[in-house]
Amino acid sequence: MINQSKTYHSLLAKKKKKNCTFFPMEAKASTMHSHCLEIAMEAHKVVTPPPMSTLQKLKIRLKETFFPDDPLRQFKGQPTKKKLILGAQYIFPILQWGPNYSLKLFKSDIVAGLTIASLAIPQGISYAKLANLPPIVGLYSSFVPPLVYAVLGSSRDLAVGPVSIASLILGSMLRQEVSPSNDPLLFLQLAFSSTFFAGLFQASLGLLRLGFIIDFLSKATLIGFMAGAAIIVSLQQLKSLLGITNFTKQMGLVPVLSSVFHSRKEWSWQTIVMGFCFLVLLLLARHVSMKRPKLFWVSAGAPLVSVIVSTLLVFASKANNHGISVIGKLQEGLNPPSWHMLHFHGSHLGLVMKTGLVTGILSLTEGIAVGRTFAALKDYQVDGNKEMIAIGLMNVVGSSTSCYVTTGAFSRSAVNHNAGAKTAASNIVMSVTVMVTLLLLMPLFQYTPNVVLGAIIVSAVVGLIDIPAAYQIWKVDKYDFIVLLCAFLGVIFISVQDGLAFAVGLSIFKILLQITRPKIVMLGNIPGTQIYRNLHHYKEAVRVPGFLILSIEAPINFANITYLNERILRWIEEYEAEEDSKKQSSLQFVILEMSAVSAIDTSGVSLFKDLRKAMEKKGVELVLVNPLGEVMEKLLKADEAQDFMRPDSLYLTVGEAVASLSSTMKDQSSTM
Repeated sequence: MINQSKTYHSLLAKKKKKNCTFFPMEAKASTMHSHCLEIAMEAHKVVTPPPMSTLQKLKIRLKETFFPDDPLRQFKGQPTKKKLILGAQYIFPILQWGPNYSLKLFKSDIVAGLTIASLAIPQGISYAKLANLPPIVGLYSSFVPPLVYAVLGSSRDLAVGPVSIASLILGSMLRQEVSPSNDPLLFLQLAFSSTFFAGLFQASLGLLRLGFIIDFLSKATLIGFMAGAAIIVSLQQLKSLLGITNFTKQMGLVPVLSSVFHSRKEWSWQTIVMGFCFLVLLLLARHVSMKRPKLFWVSAGAPLVSVIVSTLLVFASKANNHGISVIGKLQEGLNPPSWHMLHFHGSHLGLVMKTGLVTGILSLTEGIAVGRTFAALKDYQVDGNKEMIAIGLMNVVGSSTSCYVTTGAFSRSAVNHNAGAKTAASNIVMSVTVMVTLLLLMPLFQYTPNVVLGAIIVSAVVGLIDIPAAYQIWKVDKYDFIVLLCAFLGVIFISVQDGLAFAVGLSIFKILLQITRPKIVMLGNIPGTQIYRNLHHYKEAVRVPGFLILSIEAPINFANITYLNERILRWIEEYEAEEDSKKQSSLQFVILEMSAVSAIDTSGVSLFKDLRKAMEKKGVELVLVNPLGEVMEKLLKADEAQDFMRPDSLYLTVGEAVASLSSTMKDQSSTM
């Protein structure tokens, strides 16, 4: 033990002596470092990564790309019977909570289901009209899809059905080629076909585990888009709220307002009064529920109460004969099959595929975001890929049963959550309630005024305008706020889909900018330590004479090697020019700190060859610090002649590199 201690201390003393460096610091640290700086540091060897075959690397990369959650880990070490049970539960989550379902859980779910049904019925009718579809289709879409989701969905709180944004986009995109008033049957067929393609796309993303595609819709994009869409949806309701019959088919802010003021002769004061009263009632109910979450039932029941009261008023006063338009007679009965109405060929195939793609992405994004939000509140996990499959199959089945695009709605899910839902059985309760309505209560909606449906839509979409979130984005990231603003202005002034596309384009441009112009910073030493940090960030950090220490903070690839090469060479020129003016020691080493370089391609490898050649002409040596496994492996394979991957040019930390190279500089100066 004593011999080991002596050996250790003797090695440490040798290291101290070897790493004793003599270099003057900047003026502010000159008094502190005028004497020999002793560094008790061992220069650790930079080791190569363990060898792996190409197949092993591909397997790891595919697993991290498509299976980051490792869904098969639960099957490891399990007997065959247990694996079959786990497999069935994975595909059908209802088998997880179903066997342990109890009367206590059912009591909570039935209250939540009845509560969201009171919201789903008026919203279903309203959103169908927003999509230019028969009101009954909205109720159909609140019956079958919730049953499918209850079997396949993994969220306990998600309440599914039609949503305002998807309804608006589906109606506006299809109306560009087909008039819902002149050719209602074809329009309905295209709506069902678009729903089929939306579901097919959503389920495919889940099955192929490509959910990361929807991540291109950033938070800033969604906030701006939702706010713009909420305003467009609200403006569209001016037709109902003012009693206008001849209304523009365009969606932009200017055409809508122009149509409103050019149709002043059509305004109905009876409609305006009724609409204003019920809109105030609905907004007041929403405000009460937001201030006091325990009174969630006030906001949830207000739409149905409004429908009942307004229907009774119209029926009693015969207001439909005095300028107030009503829904009219609705068809009774459950969903009729619609698979024979799907269009898989013809001139409108491109339109329905494009509409399905856009509505599918948006509804999928909304559904998963809502599900994850409430899962976080209750501390359970929601599998994004399983949700994609569930929502996708829900829409595929819905397209064959007279339903249009559905997903998890935030307003309905919030009510479901606040009402105390414990499992997805609340969706089944809601579906059964809608079924009873379809079978028995449809004649009661005959005198429901359209103005109240418009007020319900406006009160629902107001919540999509998130001003605090927009302000937070402004404070944190100005570029993201520009993206948000572009999405918002694009939606209200151009069109819903073009505004969204423009905002997504800006977000992708930001990513490309970060790739092609990676961050590279100059490091300096914090006096009295072996820590090296950004000179512009840490004002106390100082340069080390004779060294240019740079940190590359991004992957190196074909898109950014030209920029990196030019930027590094320009830094060298600036450093040399500054040394000449101050008559300091010349530049001898360029250290590249590569801890943040996670990947490199063949073009990136050529960058180091070019840098080495350029530095040789200037008499400067290139040193690499902490290249990561994959990066180091590729550099070693490319550097067969060991031009820039020599052991004396590789270090684990910047501190070790400076200490060792400073000792070399001292030895050279003493021999001269």
